[in-house]
Amino acid sequence: MSLSAAGSSPSYDNILKRLASLHPRRIDLTLDRMWRILERLDHPERKIPPVIHVAGTNGKGSTVAFLRAILEAAGLRVHVYTSPHLVRFNERFRLGEIDGGVLVSDEQLREALDHCERVNDDEPITIFEIETAAAFYLFSNHPADVVLLEVGLGGRLDATNVIETPLASVIAPIGMDHVEFLGDSLIKIATEKAGIIKKNVPVICAEQSAEATAVIEQMAKGLRAPLHAATQDWHVHAERGRLVYQDERGLLDLAAPRLFGRHQFDNAGLAIATLRAIGKFKIEPSAFETGIFRAEWPARMQRLTSGPLVGVAPPESEIWLDGGHNPDGGRVIAAALGDLEERVSRPLVVIAGMMGNKDARGFLANFSGLTRHIIAVKIPDQDNAMPPDVLADAARDLGMRVETVSSVESALQTIGRLSYEIPPRILIAGSLYLAGQVLADNGTLPQ
Repeated sequence: MSLSAAGSSPSYDNILKRLASLHPRRIDLTLDRMWRILERLDHPERKIPPVIHVAGTNGKGSTVAFLRAILEAAGLRVHVYTSPHLVRFNERFRLGEIDGGVLVSDEQLREALDHCERVNDDEPITIFEIETAAAFYLFSNHPADVVLLEVGLGGRLDATNVIETPLASVIAPIGMDHVEFLGDSLIKIATEKAGIIKKNVPVICAEQSAEATAVIEQMAKGLRAPLHAATQDWHVHAERGRLVYQDERGLLDLAAPRLFGRHQFDNAGLAIATLRAIGKFKIEPSAFETGIFRAEWPARMQRLTSGPLVGVAPPESEIWLDGGHNPDGGRVIAAALGDLEERVSRPLVVIAGMMGNKDARGFLANFSGLTRHIIAVKIPDQDNAMPPDVLADAARDLGMRVETVSSVESALQTIGRLSYEIPPRILIAGSLYLAGQVLADNGTLPQ
């Protein structure tokens, strides 16, 4: 999707187009422009509720979803800033209310973006920087108890990294992605992600590779930031269909997440560990239970059961959608598919579309033991999308049967013409941009 994605509103669409033209590059990592616009806005980032800052390569969005659901179950008002959006730009901004958060309205968003555009006065600034400034402006004008702030890219030089003393710095699993911006090794990438760690602020960390762990430990020690690391200071696992969490404060036996996949137990555990480490909010076990079960996060092993695209697929087939787009993301998707296969065996077909800077072979290799049938598509309206024939070459290198078609709808029609003794299981994956287009085309809009 472009900045004026399907479902965006004309009330702010033109503003976004103008803002996107203020910098020749969409990504240009530095904090100089952020500090400039925040000063002109009279530093709204210093007037917002306490912040929980979340970085990582995979799982940070789901972790934010669990945090929000738990905090709201405890009766707290929660502002949330996440990226990217899937269908509507509004999805990036959620305002906390007494009875749960709501996406920012078109009018509220238009006013915030318009104000930031006037204050910026045509100075060079990236679209993510000015939308982050707009988030701080919105949050500073609406009361709440806490802000959940998701890093956009990296951490150290990300536009969100202007909060001087957050409640906590949370680091979800780190893997290889965005190497052109963050570095070509796990150590370099972890160094960028760990850049959100602040002096004396607790760090809550998911299970990491040895290289990433060493970087995080060194950074936390140097800043005297208490470290709460998975498998060392807290533990989470599935047991008899329940989520079991344990740390030095005791054990929680909770309902399993509704979000599907064993990795979601880890993401839920990271959210629990964060709130237990902070200790600022009074959260009863019942709120943890309710929040873990209620948490939703679109395009993360999301099953599509109705809609125009579903109607094109073979009758009684399963359609699963995931925005995973890097090798580690593919690994957790494949693990979730393996769990489904253990429950009900079905032939698997993967419809894949990726951006041109992604590791297609590394992503697809995760599925080589689950399927030999890949259908490559181009992500619509994305100039930097990977050509389907390039994606197809990566699949052929892995010994997979592969076809290229023009769209997801065409891919589903192709699957419908094949003969299966059992209705197939269909995975659509490879990009959040592709996932957003699928949700828009299917009429399944995130709320």
